[in-house]
Amino acid sequence: MLDQNEIQDLVASHGPAVNEGRSIKQLIDDGEIPRLEDCTVLKGKVSDSVFGDALVARDGKPIRLMFRNNRISTHDVNRGAIPFKDQVLAVNHAHMLSLVKEVLGSSQFEVEGLAPSSTVIPAENLTLVMLENVVRFYMAESSTSTSLYQHWLAAKEAGEKVMQYAGHEMEVGKLRPNGQLPYLMDTPSTKDKVDRTVDAEYLVKAGVCTMTQYAGIRNSSLMAFGIVTQYLAQRGMILVDTKTEHGINSTGEIVAADELYTMDSSRFWKRDDEGELVTREGKPVSFSKEFARGMVTDQEGQQFSEEQANEIAVRYIEGLQHITGEAFAPDLRPRDQRIVESVNLILDSLT
Repeated sequence: MLDQNEIQDLVASHGPAVNEGRSIKQLIDDGEIPRLEDCTVLKGKVSDSVFGDALVARDGKPIRLMFRNNRISTHDVNRGAIPFKDQVLAVNHAHMLSLVKEVLGSSQFEVEGLAPSSTVIPAENLTLVMLENVVRFYMAESSTSTSLYQHWLAAKEAGEKVMQYAGHEMEVGKLRPNGQLPYLMDTPSTKDKVDRTVDAEYLVKAGVCTMTQYAGIRNSSLMAFGIVTQYLAQRGMILVDTKTEHGINSTGEIVAADELYTMDSSRFWKRDDEGELVTREGKPVSFSKEFARGMVTDQEGQQFSEEQANEIAVRYIEGLQHITGEAFAPDLRPRDQRIVESVNLILDSLT
């Protein structure tokens, strides 16, 4: 395991280099990956994807290549690049996928020789179900508008005794910041430009999914949450909440569509050797993007400084080692080389 000094040295010495590199669109435009030249490139908040009529596996399944990058987004604003974030989350996701794949399913193809740290993810191009299924076991303090915590603050200020949230009825006076909820809650949100927390009835009426489809997503998500909770208990960590995305594959099954139980999509809190929650200045020690959100003082336009970006990188790497129990082994090849070689390996294997 890398200690904190080793992690800090790694980030300081290699951070600028791992953030350098062209976008996937630029690599294609520059002729570096000619096999993708006729494909569509879709840029997302923190990852890009490539798909097209010609991108089809030998078994006929349509392929979507997802490209993780080092961008970090909070409050729906891109805050800049975090060194090693793409590799850390790739390993994080691969580790968790191995735990819950049988429950949640997966759109990913298995490619021999593709490292867990690969920032190129080969997957079936799904028909997305346009919701994020957020499962919560604690009311974590959060600055995001869709959070239970923000809704609770509003209800408390309004003097309400009972509040409704995503179809759940809760007594305002019994909830506590960072406290455990009465039961494990499914709290879906829309995938609009600005996400909104809704209930299952809304999703059905809006045509997002059928009730049967949502029940399948909810039940598999609750089961997976329990599996990961038990695993993390052995690692001295608490699973606070997580969000998953889902899609329909070529055989009509609903499967997980994106990253699973990563520090961007979940919150993990640390326990001490006696099993008690570790706190710092009265707050739980968290391995999640919430650490970065706490650095934001200007929600509209703030970009993280190099010092802040490096501090966030260190926290991500520390969190990964806690989650997996293994030392972080970075791939220090130039980013462009890593992307091109991974794409060629994937296409050689699948097409």
